[in-house]
Amino acid sequence: MTYPLPNAGHDLTGQIAIITGASSGLGARFARVLSASGAQVALCARRVDKLDALVAEITAAGGRAQAFAVDVADQAQCLALAERVEGAMGPVSILINNAGIPDAARAHKLPPELFNQVMAVNVHAPWLLSTSLAARRIADGGGLRIVNIASMAAFEYGGHGAALYSMTKAAVVRMTEVLAVEWARYPINVNAIAPGAFASEMMDGMLARMGDITQSFRRKRLGDPAMMDSTLLYLVAPAGEAVTGTVIKIDDGQSNR
Repeated sequence: MTYPLPNAGHDLTGQIAIITGASSGLGARFARVLSASGAQVALCARRVDKLDALVAEITAAGGRAQAFAVDVADQAQCLALAERVEGAMGPVSILINNAGIPDAARAHKLPPELFNQVMAVNVHAPWLLSTSLAARRIADGGGLRIVNIASMAAFEYGGHGAALYSMTKAAVVRMTEVLAVEWARYPINVNAIAPGAFASEMMDGMLARMGDITQSFRRKRLGDPAMMDSTLLYLVAPAGEAVTGTVIKIDDGQSNR
């Protein structure tokens, strides 16, 4: 016997998704996953050559993708992105706020320029992209799923020179919660994923600075970005229809929480 399961699927056919920081690492993985599930993907980052290569890869696999050069540290570019993407592809129904940068400096030695850069990318950009897209969906009545990429650093800090990064990711968590409440009257869901230590370009830089941190983990390994596929799809597909204001921690047992 079969039963109807209207909220169990991950089919994203007809959806248009913006992914920031899509030129490599987690962002590129998220783009591949959404495309494989049927979404058209707008790949957004500064490194156009890497975006073009990913567009070619997705297109060769039968998907649809376009590249959009953007520096999310620039507020004007953030505010213009929704119109650019929708003018080329149509109404956006998924936003993955993935772009982020570390500080890698002790708080008392952090130069103001780096503080401003990290705040711009990690906090201002997801706020501006989320609010600009939400305003468009509120105006036209369309649905929107926003997934912010936070970090386990939002909940714990080891004191190794990433205080600002930790602070910004805590802001992303709270941003997720408050925007979910503010927009709950509309078909707009706002959630977040808080990864632990996963393989990425950012993590490569951390390992070069700190050495092999995996030996302190219970499972002695970095997470594979593919381990987040099902969580991402759950939050953007029909399966997550009633889920909003939630932060899902994915840390492979690395933390004490």
